[in-house]
Amino acid sequence: MWKLILAKLKSIRFDFLGFFKFGSKDVGIDLGTANTLIYVKNRGIVLSQPSVIAVDTHAKKILAVGTEAKKMVGRAPKHIKVIRPLEDGVISNFEMTVEMLREFLSKVLAGMSRFSRIRVVIGVPSGVTEVEKRAVEEVVRSMGARDVYILEEPMAAAIGVGLPIDGPTGCMVADVGGGTSDIAVIALEGIVTSTSLRHAGDKLNEAIVAYMRKNYELHIGDNMAEELKIQIGCAWLDPRDEFVRTAQYSVSGRDIVTGLPRTYTITPAEIHDAMSESLQIIVDAIKTTLENAPPAIAADIANTGIVLTGGGALIRGIDRLIAEETGLRAFVAENALEAVAEGTGTSLSNIDKLQRYASNSTK
Repeated sequence: MWKLILAKLKSIRFDFLGFFKFGSKDVGIDLGTANTLIYVKNRGIVLSQPSVIAVDTHAKKILAVGTEAKKMVGRAPKHIKVIRPLEDGVISNFEMTVEMLREFLSKVLAGMSRFSRIRVVIGVPSGVTEVEKRAVEEVVRSMGARDVYILEEPMAAAIGVGLPIDGPTGCMVADVGGGTSDIAVIALEGIVTSTSLRHAGDKLNEAIVAYMRKNYELHIGDNMAEELKIQIGCAWLDPRDEFVRTAQYSVSGRDIVTGLPRTYTITPAEIHDAMSESLQIIVDAIKTTLENAPPAIAADIANTGIVLTGGGALIRGIDRLIAEETGLRAFVAENALEAVAEGTGTSLSNIDKLQRYASNSTK
């Protein structure tokens, strides 16, 4: 099976090197289930797009990637396939992943001249297998990258938010993305203990879809569920919060009984109820990671708290929920969405450290 995958990848030709000029040879990629972010040295994050690609199966050509492709979800005719080539934090469609990355890179790096040595760091969930890591590496190497480093996402996030990971004092990161929640305790340049949970933003969307079906007999799409999560999703209900008391959102979908379009008004409390079970699974994973930490490092975290990154960190009140459940302080990073991408890019400034970061993980 693995040989077949490699053979297929080798048949996909793309001159990755031709996009770069001298001085812009370091690239960080956060290849996420929900979004792909690309960081280029001296330029910062140059792209942040949904990890979606739309293909015309009749004409056998790519119609759109990223935001434009995501708009087609649930709307495309039969001859157009809208594909999310990553599932639960890992590559599920190798060919489409390569094509998607090629399109993204062509958007942001076009016009740059050839350079002979490109270094790339890719962020992956902490729970991926060695086979999955090799698959991710092969995707980038198939495009011409010469030096490829695999960095686990919680480590990349910690670097991206500027945590002191080189010293003996322990710190903790919970990166809640689209496909995975990656929680890690880090000290002395390595991951001391970690939990990678394939339960994150996508599962919250599914929970909202199921809630609307059960309570309103209304079928809504994934995009609508995600919009509800972003606009009025709450992980913690504070009755003193005016938003919780007054916010509303109109939800449109198809009535399961009649098959006709319907619109209902939804409140934050209802979305909280929809997501509560899924959120508790993430909180329990954080607790488990804390329980597995050595006593001395657990004491450090009691002082330093838990840093939250990823799109899930932006759900209203999730820091309060985690703080209440663990008894520790929880903080949402200012660059929560970009933390992994920024960590992958900036880690290339010191290759010696990067090599240690990439290898000092304990499972």
